[in-house]
Amino acid sequence: MLKPSVGVALEGLPYIIISAFTTLIFAMIDCWPMALIGLGLTCFIGHFFRDPERVGPEDAEAVSSPADGKVIKVTREIDPVSGEERQVIAIFMNVFNVHVNRMPVSGKVELIRYIPGKFFNASFDKASTDNERNVVVITGKGNQRFTMVQIAGLIARRIVCWAEPGDKLKRGERYGLIKFGSRVDLYIPDGYVPTVSVGQKVVAGETSLAVKR
Repeated sequence: MLKPSVGVALEGLPYIIISAFTTLIFAMIDCWPMALIGLGLTCFIGHFFRDPERVGPEDAEAVSSPADGKVIKVTREIDPVSGEERQVIAIFMNVFNVHVNRMPVSGKVELIRYIPGKFFNASFDKASTDNERNVVVITGKGNQRFTMVQIAGLIARRIVCWAEPGDKLKRGERYGLIKFGSRVDLYIPDGYVPTVSVGQKVVAGETSLAVKR
């Protein structure tokens, strides 16, 4: 898997091009109110699909955030794959956050499972069980298993996952995105202590979510 970085997620380019072209057409026919609206929309779309470079935590064994946004849950819940009760950290992304998702640890992608569903507000608890979602299981150092769940939100209608089973990726590498508002739940193995709290803002690939006990 190789996703080049040009400062903007490549999946957003069609939206940006169409919006910019429409804006140009309105400007050419002197329909300036619509041209200004189109310009604003183009800027918003470009901002939404931005994909900046990130620098990971200094602690090489720390679990980094897989998403930008706000922590809405730090608790213990049932892992959707193993059925075991594990620590989970949920991160809600609004439309103003960067929506490119990154690997929380270095490891091998063992499983990817897409689950169709509904589109409730991603901040609701039922979103983790009822919404459209994509589950990614990673085996990290010491065969420790991490489960990431990309969850579509009220506006989001498409989950993108660039990773494939068998891929060996490094912490902080891009593995997917969710278009227009969403959430990522990360289930971490016992032996790690969360370093974030509910309400805290986090940055994908940079913020440490948990460290080894």
